[in-house]
Amino acid sequence: MSTRTEKPVLFVKHECPFCLKVRLYLLEAGLLDTVTLRESRSPEEEKAMRAELEPHLDKVSYPTLRLGDSYMTESDDIIARFAKESGSAPAQLPTFQAYVDGPFKQLLALYKENAELKKSA
Repeated sequence: MSTRTEKPVLFVKHECPFCLKVRLYLLEAGLLDTVTLRESRSPEEEKAMRAELEPHLDKVSYPTLRLGDSYMTESDDIIARFAKESGSAPAQLPTFQAYVDGPFKQLLALYKENAELKKSA
């Protein structure tokens, strides 16, 4: 019987604001070295990552965290998992909070507005 001791794998897209949110949390909490980061920076890399993830997810989205044989896809859930394990509360990380309350909040509002416009078109 073997015991798995590999690091969780974090799949991210380079330009994804949700991915940046998770990476920023991990960086500021001092946890970035606890994961293996898999980042796509080109369409070819993204296609390969998508092909690797598709058999395990109903819908591929980023960020995705692989923990052994299980997968987690929501950025807030991923952050909550690491916060619970490490005790590094996101609210106590000033740079993370500045991103979430500033640029991320604005990007999310634009994303929602764009989705509504597409729905009504």
